[in-house]
Amino acid sequence: MLINLDTKVDVVRGLIEGVEVIPLQTFPDERGCIYHGVRASQLNFTMAEVYFKKLYSDAINGWHVHETMTLSYITVIGVTKLVLVDLRRDSSSSRNLMEMYCGEGNHCRVQIPTGIANASQCVGGDFSLFANTPDKEHDPNLKYLRLDPINGPIQYQWFNKHY
Repeated sequence: MLINLDTKVDVVRGLIEGVEVIPLQTFPDERGCIYHGVRASQLNFTMAEVYFKKLYSDAINGWHVHETMTLSYITVIGVTKLVLVDLRRDSSSSRNLMEMYCGEGNHCRVQIPTGIANASQCVGGDFSLFANTPDKEHDPNLKYLRLDPINGPIQYQWFNKHY
């Protein structure tokens, strides 16, 4: 299913087959703002649970590659840089990399199919908080792969800051 990860993986920027970025609505008024999240009718899978992940500034969460779980991320506080790499051997977008900034300024839900390496980083602020509404409940026996985000096989520069 996955490409060979025994050597460094060179990636190219581009879209990834099966990844959906769904813009979400906001409804501001004088009291504050409502941020739309997720409706079951908008999912092409059955949502199994909701959990939240808090990321501290400049910490990297990932790489994770789920072999049996579809992920669905929404950043609810702050800004999260989400980086995806298609590790599926038979995909038309194999080895493609997508990088996006989610949260303030880009309120969206990102649906990530199996076989896609995903990693995230809080950028700008003390922390970011994102929700995941996956198609399976958390199970420590669920099969997924962890890869070192700095020295692992995926070649990606995390701490590039341009002035």
